[in-house]
Amino acid sequence: MLLRTLWAAVLACGCGLAVAQDYERETRWEKETLATLMVGEAVQIEQKNGHRFVGLYTLAKQPRGAAIIAHGRGWGPDFELYGVLRTTLAEAGYSTLSIQLPVLPGTAKIGDYLPMFPDSTERFTLAAEWLHAKGYKKVAIVSHSLGATMANQYLITAPNPAVDAWVFISIINGLQEMYRIKIPVLDVFGTLDWQVVRYGADERRAQILKITGSEQVVIQGAEHFFDQQHDELTRVIAAFLGRVLK
Repeated sequence: MLLRTLWAAVLACGCGLAVAQDYERETRWEKETLATLMVGEAVQIEQKNGHRFVGLYTLAKQPRGAAIIAHGRGWGPDFELYGVLRTTLAEAGYSTLSIQLPVLPGTAKIGDYLPMFPDSTERFTLAAEWLHAKGYKKVAIVSHSLGATMANQYLITAPNPAVDAWVFISIINGLQEMYRIKIPVLDVFGTLDWQVVRYGADERRAQILKITGSEQVVIQGAEHFFDQQHDELTRVIAAFLGRVLK
């Protein structure tokens, strides 16, 4: 409901629509990421407008499936939590493609990102196609914070979302049109997470439990970026993927 209200407000007043996508900042993230890349390989994926975004592909030794890793607001595909997830999930048997999502200037608010959703939906679509072209039959999305909200939009707006499971970690602004989502989902957040994440958790749980194979997991003592609890987060996600990507 909050996301729908924000979107309606943006359309009504035009606020946020003037905030242009910050390709320069995205390029800086890419250069910094590639300069320190130790695990995996960088790939370039081209959008319809000719823009190329970076993805970090990490191959599992004996892949049981693949996962698209989606970062939070303004970050990059190898930043802290996302660098951990893309490598530890590969170690757990799931090849990963951590993608760069649209970024805005550092001063941008959450509402400013709403007009970026069509772009992020295209990036999820292309990432899934890229993994399927590599031969993966089972693909999941593992998304965090605003990246989870963007993944939600992909799953409810893309004509045929080419993924088999969705993990949303510390999602902000709640779930939208969950009735459109037919794949198993995992809702993960921490007891010390941001209030906007913890608010509405019971409602989210009621929605996702209507979908076979879905669950909600609350990690005790975890904050928004799961510092000091990355291993537990990976264990929870890998266990879920092991059940649903068969």
